[in-house]
Amino acid sequence: MRALAALALTLAGAAALAQPSEWERRQAEREWREIEVAPPAYPRREHLLPFFVSAATSFEFFIDGTTLSVGEDGVVRYVLVARSAQGAESVSFEGMRCSTGEVRIYAVGTSAGGWARSKSAWRQIKPREIQRWHNALFDEFFCPLGNPIHTSREGIDALKRGGHPSRALSGN
Repeated sequence: MRALAALALTLAGAAALAQPSEWERRQAEREWREIEVAPPAYPRREHLLPFFVSAATSFEFFIDGTTLSVGEDGVVRYVLVARSAQGAESVSFEGMRCSTGEVRIYAVGTSAGGWARSKSAWRQIKPREIQRWHNALFDEFFCPLGNPIHTSREGIDALKRGGHPSRALSGN
């Protein structure tokens, strides 16, 4: 029993050491620099991977798997396609910062199949937002347990599975 208690204390201590302090988090935030990115090729239907957002919406949502990337700056970037029940599509090239729970739109799709740059700033992903697709991407696919995926392959696998495997481990 003592050995089990000692092991539990050791594991708890190791977990505490693995977590950065508040000072370390603030310092890392001060030093963070976003890399410059250009919009990728416009999405093609055969590259779209569907993901579930909510039964309360009639829209379908997709990520272009060929555009999914994780930058050296820790930003998960992707092309999002939202399709209405009538077939109208909204296309955007976006980035997600898992460490801060923020999202940014770099460019929006045009009717000619090109990109129009956006000057949007990073904005917080709010928990009870009406536009739930960012919450779904953050919670279920790209930021498991608040950390960014490591590779695009990991994100594509999560989309194909219907969620990141670590979500099952966390009990959520």
